[in-house]
Amino acid sequence: MRLRRRVLQAGLVVVGLSLLAAPVTAQSVNRAAIDDLNEQLLYVALPLTLFVELTLVYVIYRFRNNDDPKPTVDDPALEVTWTAATGAILVFVGVSAFVVMANPYITPAAAEASADGDDAFANDTEIDVLAYQWGWEFAYGEANVTTEERLVLPAEKNVTFRLRTTDVIHAIYIPQLGVKQDIFPGRTMTARTHATEPGEYRLYCAEMCGAGHSKMDATVVVKNQSGYDAWMENQTTAAG
Repeated sequence: MRLRRRVLQAGLVVVGLSLLAAPVTAQSVNRAAIDDLNEQLLYVALPLTLFVELTLVYVIYRFRNNDDPKPTVDDPALEVTWTAATGAILVFVGVSAFVVMANPYITPAAAEASADGDDAFANDTEIDVLAYQWGWEFAYGEANVTTEERLVLPAEKNVTFRLRTTDVIHAIYIPQLGVKQDIFPGRTMTARTHATEPGEYRLYCAEMCGAGHSKMDATVVVKNQSGYDAWMENQTTAAG
């Protein structure tokens, strides 16, 4: 009875973890790729966790009163089996992670490498992002529009960020859009996204950059194309 209760408890723990880890609807192509990877790894991790926990429960119950333990018996077949299974799992995890890292939205360098000399981001909306202690400035291509602490993006369109810093290392981090990129002094870094859900999200600096680091955030507003065009026209008129 006690063993059955422990098995049931272990099963409930695993089910609870799977429900907590279930991803919500992704707000961008980036986030969808990351969530898909997490889900694939979850399918591997949960059965392994359940197997290990059940094995531990069985061993504790089976040998709880073993006053005369015997030495472990060699079992080459079992050792080969668990080594091969471990190798297969590691290959699966490695291939899954590589596919995500090769995604042009996760690693823009992958898009540039596959462009064969063409501009991989020619049709993207380009936004210049300037990080400084302790704030953000966003310049929208050739539209002569600049905003501070508020980033506006079009939905359902590729967006390329050209990232620079005026002082120390910063990092742009938009969790709900799956965007994260370190920004180094003296270099222009590239990040990319494709938002799918209009709404408001938070942007943070993810690199400790001084006394004001905790306040270095911004609001990201994703608008549908008509809303974005209207906003851009208003900004252009106000700037003129």
